[in-house]
Amino acid sequence: MLHLRIVAPPESAKKALDLLDVSGSACNVILLEGAALKPEGDVILADVAREDASLLLSDLKELEIPRDGSIAIEEIDLELSDAADRADRHAPGLPSDAVVWEEVEARTSEQTELSISFVLFMVLAMQIAMVGIMLDSTILIIGAMIVGPEFGPIAGFCVAVVNKRSGLARRSGKALLVGFPVGILATILAALVLKWSGAVPDSFEEEGRQFTDFIANPDIFSVIVAVTAGAAGMLSLTTAKSGALIGVLVSVTTIPAAANIGVATAYENWDDVGGATAQLAVNLTSIFAAGVFTLFIQRRFYEYRRKQHLSDPEREAAGLPDEGATPNQKATVSR
Repeated sequence: MLHLRIVAPPESAKKALDLLDVSGSACNVILLEGAALKPEGDVILADVAREDASLLLSDLKELEIPRDGSIAIEEIDLELSDAADRADRHAPGLPSDAVVWEEVEARTSEQTELSISFVLFMVLAMQIAMVGIMLDSTILIIGAMIVGPEFGPIAGFCVAVVNKRSGLARRSGKALLVGFPVGILATILAALVLKWSGAVPDSFEEEGRQFTDFIANPDIFSVIVAVTAGAAGMLSLTTAKSGALIGVLVSVTTIPAAANIGVATAYENWDDVGGATAQLAVNLTSIFAAGVFTLFIQRRFYEYRRKQHLSDPEREAAGLPDEGATPNQKATVSR
């Protein structure tokens, strides 16, 4: 279940209250008249089934509540209520499979900002991967994968493509286009310092790397892992199965490949530079393609349900237009 806190002017609050009151997916609906001070208005509290949350939120947005007030959403960890159980049963599907698209966009938007912390995490992750490459340590490579924040912008770009959000696409692309080059440059400089200081084991150049050589040698298995990890990552971000994201992070070699580009450049090993660049390109392309495809399927299912919902009698309680309404009718429904 999700908990909604709605702040709205009295007229819009009345329509929202009517909508939630007749919805079988909502329960524990509470009205606090005049409780909001900034902005002034009424406060409505309600619990809604996760499966129907995006449908109800789209109705509330049609009432232009975000323009005149606000809608806050919180996850309910535990709720002992027969009414809540009935609301869950009313909504088709399972809560763990439900996608709340507003939540997905908010979550990915937070992870796509080109901030100082994002760049620092990229640099630090590649430093860990650099040491892992030099010491031929798979443990350090895995650690670098977990530290790397690059999956956030990749996911944000996928969401932007499917939901047609140009602003999110620009922010995600900017984070990736700045984060990777800065991290690679920092890795080149660090690798040069270690090379000139003599701290790197002689075995790094003389014997090759038994456990981390795969980073610069992409093959069909690289594609398979990246595709499946991309799909799993999108499912993890869009559903309640967030624990799977750690497995995704340790499955793809984007950060290690980028770090290998830096290390190989410092040692003028141009074959490895080319191989690591190809590995990075394969991973980014495969994750993106799988992520977009996964989101596309989920989005089509939501749009199918949304189309059916437009003719739901529950919308009539709030004065919302049915499926046959014109765009002008929809735009003026709350005026």
